[in-house]
Amino acid sequence: MNRKAFYYLIIVVLLSFDQLTKAFIAQSLTVQSSKRIIPGFFNLTHIRNRGVIFGFFSQSGSQVLYVLLTLVSLAALGFVIYYFFKTPISDRFMKISLSLILAGALGNLIDRVFRGYVIDFLDFYIKNWHWPSFNIADASITSGAFLLIFILLFKRRSTCFPSY
Repeated sequence: MNRKAFYYLIIVVLLSFDQLTKAFIAQSLTVQSSKRIIPGFFNLTHIRNRGVIFGFFSQSGSQVLYVLLTLVSLAALGFVIYYFFKTPISDRFMKISLSLILAGALGNLIDRVFRGYVIDFLDFYIKNWHWPSFNIADASITSGAFLLIFILLFKRRSTCFPSY
């Protein structure tokens, strides 16, 4: 498999896994219900998130906010797609980072456009403290963003800041 196909495969596999897990949760659990997986640590909980990553702004209910979030998602997706195609195939870690972000952004955008909300279901907690619920797309975006930050912070200065 050539490298170009590898990056597309990352996007397709993550996007498919995200959509399949969301469909499974939608079919298996009613909204707001939970299935205990690891007692005291992890549940599957069906949440309809009308906000952004990790549920921020999800309680707003504002149609204006929904449209704004969709437009911001589209703009961010366009930005990531642009840089994905502009990044040389040889820049492996940057391509992987952008592939992760792209897959996650597409997964959540598909939900937002076709459902009007994003299905979140991964619920980690300790005692009464719960991390905000999230999904595979959120995890993909977050992992890609951390990799991107790492790349930008630790890439050799001479390649990050060309001299003119």
